[in-house]
Amino acid sequence: MLTERYVDGVNQRHQTEFNNISKDILPWLEDVAAENNCKIERKEWKSKYNSYVIYDYEPFCSDGFEINLVVSSFSREHLDFLKYLYENKINTIEYLNNCVIN
Repeated sequence: MLTERYVDGVNQRHQTEFNNISKDILPWLEDVAAENNCKIERKEWKSKYNSYVIYDYEPFCSDGFEINLVVSSFSREHLDFLKYLYENKINTIEYLNNCVIN
């Protein structure tokens, strides 16, 4: 799930939030964000069971946590492209998993 926050004005950073990112895709997303002039503003591990448990580092046992990432950029196009790449990667993984199951 993606959440977008755009702020109008001069030299304002635009933000996009990626929710519930897979632990396997996280390093790829961080690398692609850096390649596309995007800055990772916040990375957090949020408990699926207790809404008040949020870590800004990877917990020892990361099962039961969802990873949320806030990415910002001066250019909205960079964020849109990053969102496009992320959605395509998720769709490709789902397609390949369906091929293996069938």
